[in-house]
Amino acid sequence: MTGPEHADGTETVYEDYVLDVRVVEVATEEGADSRYRFEAPEHVAMTFDDPRTATLYADVYFDTNGFQEAGTGERGVPPEVVQAGRDTLAAYFLTMPGTDTNWVASFYGKRPSEVERYVGAVRRRASEIRSAVETDDVERAADPA
Repeated sequence: MTGPEHADGTETVYEDYVLDVRVVEVATEEGADSRYRFEAPEHVAMTFDDPRTATLYADVYFDTNGFQEAGTGERGVPPEVVQAGRDTLAAYFLTMPGTDTNWVASFYGKRPSEVERYVGAVRRRASEIRSAVETDDVERAADPA
């Protein structure tokens, strides 16, 4: 998931979220596919092969009100993700290398369609959280008190 800077270093913001969170598209060597890096304050940069996985990771991040990935290699899944519930944990698993919907469905003893519903719920909640933050920021800016 993570790795060194790419050869040509060309970067473009793929998705810009509230609270200084973003997904950046990083161009790799000529002819190779781009990679997508998740960035958030005080969070290690995580790089993914495709934008869908990177934005899902961002949604898990917002769904948990942020979590720290640092140290996860030694301790497993971040506690905030585990505590957030089955759907958030399923979505988090889907952002890890070597997992897919069938793997997560098997892990939970569910059908792949149910895992997709879990992902949809996480994406909706994350969107609602971002909207609430934007609305709150607009209201604070309008209220000079």
